[in-house]
Amino acid sequence: VQLQASGGGLVQAGGSLRLSCAASRRTSSNNGMGWFRRAPGKEREFVTAISWDGGSTGYADSVKGRFTISRNKAKSAMYLQMNNLKPEDTAVYYCAVARAAGLAFTQREYNYWGQGTLVTVSS
Repeated sequence: VQLQASGGGLVQAGGSLRLSCAASRRTSSNNGMGWFRRAPGKEREFVTAISWDGGSTGYADSVKGRFTISRNKAKSAMYLQMNNLKPEDTAVYYCAVARAAGLAFTQREYNYWGQGTLVTVSS
């Protein structure tokens, strides 16, 4: 499975961005998926996850209420709507496919990763 993340860019604080993740084939359709991010000088961290059917989602406390994850199984795609962005959201965002169908919150639960897309939020 190859994953392609896109949609990153430069935005002012309070603005919005929508990230997309396209999978090369439908292997991801029966697996959970998620977004992680790596801020400058920090380790990669969990942002949000979605179950195989989109019925369950989970968020890091830092983004809860501002970010929304969704997926389109027919298109083997996943999305991250980011609203009310803050400078501390600045990071490279990675999409990933989990080994299992449910929600996955740790990196070791994922076995396929995209190349990342850079989000920069200016103050």
